[in-house]
Amino acid sequence: MAVKHEVWRRARMADEADRSGTGAGGGGPAGGGGAADGGTFLPPSIEAAWGLRERPSKGPKPGLTLDRIVDAAMAVASAEGLDAVSMGRVAKELGVSTMSLYRYVGAKSELHVLMQDAATGAPPPDLFPPDADWREALGRWAWSMREVYHRNLWALRLPTSGPPATPHMVAWWEWGLRALADTGLDEGTKVSLMMLVGGYVRSEALMMADVAAVIATSGERPEQVLSRYGHTLRRLADPERYPAVTRVLDAGVMDEADEPDYEFRFGLERLLDGIAVLVEGKK
Repeated sequence: MAVKHEVWRRARMADEADRSGTGAGGGGPAGGGGAADGGTFLPPSIEAAWGLRERPSKGPKPGLTLDRIVDAAMAVASAEGLDAVSMGRVAKELGVSTMSLYRYVGAKSELHVLMQDAATGAPPPDLFPPDADWREALGRWAWSMREVYHRNLWALRLPTSGPPATPHMVAWWEWGLRALADTGLDEGTKVSLMMLVGGYVRSEALMMADVAAVIATSGERPEQVLSRYGHTLRRLADPERYPAVTRVLDAGVMDEADEPDYEFRFGLERLLDGIAVLVEGKK
């Protein structure tokens, strides 16, 4: 449970810094209150996403809405990368002043959270059939989550601000936990496994996106890039100093590219194998 507590601690620290003006997001409206007053601890914009707070109906510019702000930010991220997204850049895209956005979004960190939720979208209603066993169900969850990342590669650059706290992200979490419902595992272990599998999906998607970007920049086919790398490594790696690397090169592993999904499938299956050992131990 230590990892989960650390995630929550860092999320609280980031939120406090952001709202005090010491973080990257700047200032903004106060949050949604704490447990003592029945609040959610969430910023107003996130509460609005849940339907717990009425969205501003009349902004400084007619037609300006939270959804339009998020859509504009996503369009900038898709076209120019996440680093290009700022309150000022989004305001320019919408033809409004930067300050007018703060009626809807208190800080850039909030905008990031809303962007991720919108990009992720709701899980498909048929993510896995009701009679699927945990392995099939969790596998389908992982593959579907990967597809989400591949549709929105910029979302991989979003910082992790804490556990799921927006409608779509919590819905995906719900489906993942449902996949583990009949495993006999305790609830804390289920959450840990969701962090493990979700982290693998995100990490693999990010790595493959980076590799694809390098290949695209080179203007060559994947096979050509891999072959050139193997040739370079053979020139650099002295067999006496790097015998294990030499064996890999001699085996021809670096001579041709695998099919696109091979590495993800291999890694996911090994993760599921490990979870299966854990599940069997509970029977």
